[in-house]
Amino acid sequence: MESGSGAHHWARRLQAMGHDARIIDPWFVFAVQGASGKNDSNDAEAICEAAGRPRMRFVPVKSAEQ
Repeated sequence: MESGSGAHHWARRLQAMGHDARIIDPWFVFAVQGASGKNDSNDAEAICEAAGRPRMRFVPVKSAEQ
């Protein structure tokens, strides 16, 4: 998922359910998205493409105390 205000909370919740939740820096998603326009469909496509790249760097999930 793309990093945002609630991403760490949702990543912790998804990880508690056994999912492999990772957070991507929005800058990397924007670089993939390009000039195709900002809407939910284009955002989801850019996130999937960015997450599938072999050298993608992910943001570490913060604990609730952090």
